[in-house]
Amino acid sequence: MAERTLRGARIGSTSLQSEVGVHYSERKTVTYQAEDGTTFDVTFSIDAEVPEHWTDLPTGKVGILLDSGGDPIVPADAGEEKVARSHWDMLLERRSREELEELLNERLAYLRSRRGTGDPIDK
Repeated sequence: MAERTLRGARIGSTSLQSEVGVHYSERKTVTYQAEDGTTFDVTFSIDAEVPEHWTDLPTGKVGILLDSGGDPIVPADAGEEKVARSHWDMLLERRSREELEELLNERLAYLRSRRGTGDPIDK
């Protein structure tokens, strides 16, 4: 009996589920422009956060988000580049140079006393 119900149906090639009662989410289409001037559209959910850059899959070009007027959107922090702070920079934020020299001398004195000599390390 099961053979008769599937006869004539292309199993796996088409869905037997209907689209009755299916509600699609709201969508918005945004435009990106590649460096060579070509534009392409990408569709996002209305709730999605739209990225500033997007790679066009067919061409592989990276595009910049355009506003409704067709102008590229420049992020607010585009001019500022974060410079990596070194350990020394962070240390100078917490202590002055004089305090650091005093701590260094205390630590060197402690190490020399443990070694048993009061001689400076660099002879």
